[in-house]
Amino acid sequence: MSDTTSPRSRSVAIIGAGPAGLIAAEMLAAAGLAVSVHDRMPSVGRKLLMAGRGGLNLTHSEPLETFLGRYGASAPRLAPLIEAFPPAALRDWAEALGAPTFVGSSGRVFPKSLKASPLLRAWLRRLDGLGVRFALRDDWQGFDDAGRAIVVRPDGSTAAIEADATLLALGGASWPRLGSNGAWTGILAARGVEMTPLLPANVGFRAEWSEPFRARFAGTPLKALAVRFEDTTLRGEAMVTAYGLEGGVIYALSSRLRDAIERDGSATLSLDLAPGRDAAELAARIASQKPGQSLSNLLRKAAHLAPVAINLMREAGGGPTLPRDAEELAALIKAVPIRLTGIEGLERAISTAGGVAWSGLDDGLMLKAIPGVFVAGEMIDWEAPTGGYLLQACFATGIAAAKGVLARLDAEQSG
Repeated sequence: MSDTTSPRSRSVAIIGAGPAGLIAAEMLAAAGLAVSVHDRMPSVGRKLLMAGRGGLNLTHSEPLETFLGRYGASAPRLAPLIEAFPPAALRDWAEALGAPTFVGSSGRVFPKSLKASPLLRAWLRRLDGLGVRFALRDDWQGFDDAGRAIVVRPDGSTAAIEADATLLALGGASWPRLGSNGAWTGILAARGVEMTPLLPANVGFRAEWSEPFRARFAGTPLKALAVRFEDTTLRGEAMVTAYGLEGGVIYALSSRLRDAIERDGSATLSLDLAPGRDAAELAARIASQKPGQSLSNLLRKAAHLAPVAINLMREAGGGPTLPRDAEELAALIKAVPIRLTGIEGLERAISTAGGVAWSGLDDGLMLKAIPGVFVAGEMIDWEAPTGGYLLQACFATGIAAAKGVLARLDAEQSG
């Protein structure tokens, strides 16, 4: 480190140009540090732009206590970080960039533009004004003996990055074509960093559909659905796919389904196809229908079921025949058993679980095994459902890691 005490004499190399890396770069540059951001892709924020195709769900408006509970086992470690940069702060940050937000009917928070690109462009202008330097197509390969980050440049040459601290924000291993390929896990594990295996999160699950059902209904949504697994019931939407089921309500249960399949070889969901009506009401409506009509027409009129829902009942029964008894039909509508036999891989996942173990980090998100190196975002072992929780935690951990860098550099300078 330089002998001068001028803040700009201190430098930080950030590896990874996603939300966690960019927000850390903003905070560190605003504090007066020289910041360089390195990424192996040709442009920044590629996963952010992909997320923006669905409206860019930044965060959620629910009470903070409920919000924090979405992070499951990692909530105790993430809670103070998110409390330091809560959803309201993220909305204020977006507003200051010229991207005001609104709360959707589900409580999710979106930019009013419903796009990621305007926000990202404004953000990059701000970073440019702060003097942040970008080095794209820099492929990080680890560290040299002096602790410097090593990158392979676009021309194939290797360079060591001189910096007083390094912050890694390399993402998990989902959407690898957008940059997050998980290659960093082997590099850090070889340096003694405590790791947990990367696993798919917010991902679809396999079901053994019949060929006629698969051919007809793959890509068809299941709306107004309640899904029960073990002691948890959630309402939302899902999608029938060629391989099984995916969608928000499935993603919200993905960690538990993943664990159950790993433990037991399969997991059985119970789908309520008419969550707003009880079984007795459904049975009465079914019994009151005119005799002689097809079962499909009867269910469409009495229970307002779409063809995909009716055929899903047949799939659960293992054949085309459904009971004609009104009470039996009503009971099946309220609890269609769907056996899930597997999980889609990391390449199809929206996010990942696993990564750097919390026990391998200090309170400033510095790696205990590699002093001076900090991590943020999906590299850390936490997971959350979709709904704004993923981006919120990426931003919050990016800011926490930046604070950790500042605290360490200040301590070194004063010492």
